[in-house]
Amino acid sequence: MKALVYEGPREMHIRDVAPPVPEEDEVLIRVAYSGICGSELSGYLGHNALRKPPLVFGHEFSGTVEAMGERARRTSGLKPGVRVTANPLVTCGRCVPCLRGSQQLCASRKLLSASLPGSNAEWVKVPAAYVYPLPESMTLQQGALVEPLACGVRVAELAAPRPGERAVVFGMGPIGLFVLQALRVWGVREVYAVDLHADRLELAEACGAVPISARQGDVTAELRVRSGGGVEIAVDAVGAQATRRQCFDTAAPGGRVVFTGLHEAESSLPVNAMIRSEISVYGSFAYSPVQFQTALDWLAAGLAGLPEGIVEAPLEEGPAWFEKLLDQPGKTAKVLLVP
Repeated sequence: MKALVYEGPREMHIRDVAPPVPEEDEVLIRVAYSGICGSELSGYLGHNALRKPPLVFGHEFSGTVEAMGERARRTSGLKPGVRVTANPLVTCGRCVPCLRGSQQLCASRKLLSASLPGSNAEWVKVPAAYVYPLPESMTLQQGALVEPLACGVRVAELAAPRPGERAVVFGMGPIGLFVLQALRVWGVREVYAVDLHADRLELAEACGAVPISARQGDVTAELRVRSGGGVEIAVDAVGAQATRRQCFDTAAPGGRVVFTGLHEAESSLPVNAMIRSEISVYGSFAYSPVQFQTALDWLAAGLAGLPEGIVEAPLEEGPAWFEKLLDQPGKTAKVLLVP
């Protein structure tokens, strides 16, 4: 089969590789759409220790069931031709985090596009328990958005928003856009969206946020004035020293800060100020199966989505899109590669 293979920093090529063969409990999916994730951009640059070449990226995807292992055929209820998406975070199901519903914290977790071959290919295989049929009302394009929206659902759950509160989200990449939508679904009155790029701020405004350019003046001061002294929720979807610090500086006393961006491994933060203002801090990584299902339900119900900015591109154009997203993202909310 044709696959887009990462072979080293900024080296990615279409190759002929052996198609995956499903084991007893696995499903083989013919990929319709495979999204490019921000974490894969850092992997493409060689900055992600989890992604070692040669590797097929891709973990945000949709497609149709092609074949199944014998046990999956008997027990899953799936059939060839069914339109599906899949949770790409495969866990053990037996450890304490798995048993308490925090599967994303499983020490044995394996992610498609990191520990397992991903969906930037004609076919991908996934354990049957991780495959979700799409409702008739959902398109295959929407099905490829379930995984990134699930990340936003997890952030919103950790932030524990209350109706009438205000929030700020730094970084209007796909995860930031989905975080702001999740916060609004949970009842946040006003969400401020901060980014360097005017095109991305337009996307955020289309999703219901108040756009604030990071290029104009003192963003922290503007946010504190607009919010009357600080927001109850501040989310960093970038992962940089500057944006992590801005979260603290814009949070009101007793506020909650959620870090989900992974761009930089370490940052210096004002811990004493955090203590004195009783700022609660959370790290948000991936999602549980419950949050994945919630994301699917929200997309099906029209509660979340990307109103514009989705680009469909042939798999062969993948390398060019990785470069473009790094250098000139423009008004692109999500690139979906089509094998």
